[in-house]
Amino acid sequence: MRLCANENVPGDCVAALRTGGHDVLWIRETGRGSPDNTVLAVAQSEGRLLITFDKDFGELVYRRGAAASAGVVLFRLGKPSPEFVAKRITQILESRTDWTGRFSVVDEYSIRMRNLP
Repeated sequence: MRLCANENVPGDCVAALRTGGHDVLWIRETGRGSPDNTVLAVAQSEGRLLITFDKDFGELVYRRGAAASAGVVLFRLGKPSPEFVAKRITQILESRTDWTGRFSVVDEYSIRMRNLP
């Protein structure tokens, strides 16, 4: 899976995804401090599913009309430990193949998906 991990995604999670064979562009490595609209544009231009803990991407997509057809996954997980978060995010992303074209919100109990405009 081609992913763009926002800079707020923990390093343990990025490492676990890469170890699992995923192609992960991590904004912390390539564009630290980039504004959200730039992060979304990078993910979109490279056809990468954006993963983030930042709710502002919903605002960008639904209120400001930013393109995001590659998909966005907003994680709303508690953070008991970096290892738990890394394992859970990897499990969730690998559990589905229909992330593209959707804005998804993932919490401890559910995955809510909404088609992108």
